[in-house]
Amino acid sequence: MSAEPRINDRIRVPEVRLVGPNGEQVGIVSVQDALRLAQESDLDLVEVAPTARPPVAKLMDYGKFKYESAVKAREARKNQSNTIIKEIKLRPKIDPHDYETKKGHVVRFLKSGDKVKVTIMFRGREQSRPELGRRLLARLAEDVQDLGTVESQPKQDGRNMVMVIGPHKRRSEHKAEARAAAAGDKARRPQESAEQA
Repeated sequence: MSAEPRINDRIRVPEVRLVGPNGEQVGIVSVQDALRLAQESDLDLVEVAPTARPPVAKLMDYGKFKYESAVKAREARKNQSNTIIKEIKLRPKIDPHDYETKKGHVVRFLKSGDKVKVTIMFRGREQSRPELGRRLLARLAEDVQDLGTVESQPKQDGRNMVMVIGPHKRRSEHKAEARAAAAGDKARRPQESAEQA
């Protein structure tokens, strides 16, 4: 069964509850009378509630209706935030400089509104010392606590230990902030060039 509503001659019921073009209730009329009214007003008869008893039909410009619903669907998809999970892998005995580099990546991901899955990989005898991994993850969570919170506590997963950190702000808020900052930069540039002249 298609999702498209039935229009005009495709409506196969004897009578419908008719709604006018401006949303006013006309009442229960035969399909022939409804089609005649649609032709007189140069509109389409569209079945909007086929399961009702009797089915509800509305007088409208079907082409315009389809276009507007497509625009609304596109807007809804555009405003929908996609959750992206970035992954960072660490070792229990990580060098301090390497730790700072990895922490910088986590900070960048959180600032852009992405979740971060931090994985600590244990090899060999390191597996007998999971507290090293927990300590490292706790340190990282504390270092980035102003940007994000721990969504899933450290868990041992085979040879790995995993923790998920989520940003405080949603992705859409980060995008709006970035656009505002970019607009502010554009506004400052003409002023600076005018002052230099």
